[in-house]
Amino acid sequence: MSNRIKLVVGNWKMNLTSTQGKALVEQIAPQITDRTDVDVVVCPSYLTLTRVKDAARDTAIKVGAQDVFWMEEGAFTGRVSAKMLHEFGCDFCVVGHSETRGRFGKLEIPESTVGYFAETDETVNLKVKALLWYGITPILCVGETLEEREAWTTEDVIATQLRGALAGLDAAEIYGLVVAYEPVWAIGTGKTCESGEAERVCAFIRQTVQDLSDETVAQTMRVLYGGSVKASNAAELFAQPNIDGGLVGGASLEAASFIDIVKSA
Repeated sequence: MSNRIKLVVGNWKMNLTSTQGKALVEQIAPQITDRTDVDVVVCPSYLTLTRVKDAARDTAIKVGAQDVFWMEEGAFTGRVSAKMLHEFGCDFCVVGHSETRGRFGKLEIPESTVGYFAETDETVNLKVKALLWYGITPILCVGETLEEREAWTTEDVIATQLRGALAGLDAAEIYGLVVAYEPVWAIGTGKTCESGEAERVCAFIRQTVQDLSDETVAQTMRVLYGGSVKASNAAELFAQPNIDGGLVGGASLEAASFIDIVKSA
């Protein structure tokens, strides 16, 4: 039985104003105050970080960001650095999400604009290093598209993403990292990876990290599942030995459903 503490992360994406985010935290916090067996994180948009962080103060809720830029400062219009996130008190930050990579399970923008989202394994690696420098825990997202899954290349895709993201990092630096398996075809589509298959891929992720670092790092690392996680499927997913919680999208925007997911952990 693993002694890894479960982790549930709410990725609010481009939703909720600061007023709405504050209200949501105030609804969630009283319901999870006595939980010592699960860590809870919410990742609001940059503009709402201050108010959400204030609302989460003295609660069991930690706050993270949804992305970061790897340079500390400079002529990079519209970007936010790890130094800035550190000042805001961010404990976690999502990196390499399929949407920042331009890999959408459900496309809600013109196909001609997908190139705007141009994340690569190299930029993910730079972001991971920037976050670690400031003591912010990266939540590294990996996962395959439907086309890649149907071509039986899931493991190849994920191994390439992991090797690229962790290039140049030693075991001590990787220690404590969080990896989220998000099958792209299950994000925002309502489709969920079967729990047994999600477990198999998460076990593969753990083994790959072990190959890149060592057994201690791999067995300590928390691997999350993300992709249409909801109250009705969370318990079965979280019961798998290599799934240590969830990266939750839409279901994290409503207090009752998010609380139910946390309780499932």
